Amino acid sequence: MTDKSAPKNKTADDRDARLKAALKFNLARRKAQAKARNAAEKTEEQDDG
Repeated sequence: MTDKSAPKNKTADDRDARLKAALKFNLARRKAQAKARNAAEKTEEQDDG
């Protein structure tokens, strides 16, 4: 693998920032999806009685 200790130039910094932002966005989206699925399952359980 490559050394991740320090990016060598500005483009590496920009790329790291983009990747970090994308990862944060994807994680938030996945958490929201899981929460919605969990809420839907609880609603179904309550409807079934």
